[in-house]
Amino acid sequence: MPSKSGWPFVVAVALCLAWTLPAPAQTSQWPTRPIRIIIPLAAGGGGDIFTRLLAEELQKRLGQPFVVENRPGGGLNIGARACAEAQPDGYTLCVMSSEPVVYNQFLFKSLPFNPEKDFAPIGNLFFNLEALVANSKLNVTTIPELVKLAKDKPGTLSYGTFSFVLVQWMEKLKKKEGIDIVRVPFRSGNEVVNAIMSGSTPVAMLGLSNMLEQVRSGHISGIALSANARSPLFPDMPTLKEASGDDYPVTFFGLFAPANTPRAIIDKVHAEVVAITSEPAWRQKNFVERAIEYGVSTPDQFAQFLVKTRVRAAEIAKESGQELQ
Repeated sequence: MPSKSGWPFVVAVALCLAWTLPAPAQTSQWPTRPIRIIIPLAAGGGGDIFTRLLAEELQKRLGQPFVVENRPGGGLNIGARACAEAQPDGYTLCVMSSEPVVYNQFLFKSLPFNPEKDFAPIGNLFFNLEALVANSKLNVTTIPELVKLAKDKPGTLSYGTFSFVLVQWMEKLKKKEGIDIVRVPFRSGNEVVNAIMSGSTPVAMLGLSNMLEQVRSGHISGIALSANARSPLFPDMPTLKEASGDDYPVTFFGLFAPANTPRAIIDKVHAEVVAITSEPAWRQKNFVERAIEYGVSTPDQFAQFLVKTRVRAAEIAKESGQELQ
């Protein structure tokens, strides 16, 4: 039995535990206050827009504000760190693409978070349909035309993207065709689209959802699309497999929470996301018409998918020969 002098310490520890760990009653009543959703990208891109649309629906269904917080920079590591360091109480959720949770561990000497241990997967949300595009003033609509222009004007063209796997695809194309196109890094899809339109970076490999109107209007020319089949939105745009013979890159956006977030909350959020994204009209408007592929999965399915994808990510990083940053 503890001595009298030991009781204050025991009481202090008990109070700390009660303060830091969600009680069962608190978990069952969740949410009782606003929830923030961290996304490690600047505002305006395809992933950010989808996150805000989903947040609006979650707010309607759960009766609390869902506030989207953009934390761009650092190769998407700044926002991922903010997610990892947040309290696991259900009041911080995170929408992250494949880079911070899959690829960055093979690209950086050190990360301010552990991608395999610091996040609780809630479920995949969607797979991006990536498009190779160019400013229409270049008069380039096919890969051979892009290759010819790059050879005619070596070192004068530049391309933009912010995803490692897309950079790797472009670098493979450059090596295969013996062309010189300079890479320009960006923080979000919105920034890339602005650079394409201005002509400062006239070529890009980017999620099609970021530039639907610009492609429809003809200001941006679609060259090829990463997909198993052509998109009904742009049936004349060939797949990358058709256009180049190479496999296409797969990128995704998933929903996470800080590690140790109560499983009851994880399951509740997942159930709400399934209900929202299963509604036919919502799915048509926000997946099909925005050129993203439905990919909602369970927490356990998503966790298994991440394990498998990291194996392939390690192979891609090794093949690239890229030095650690």
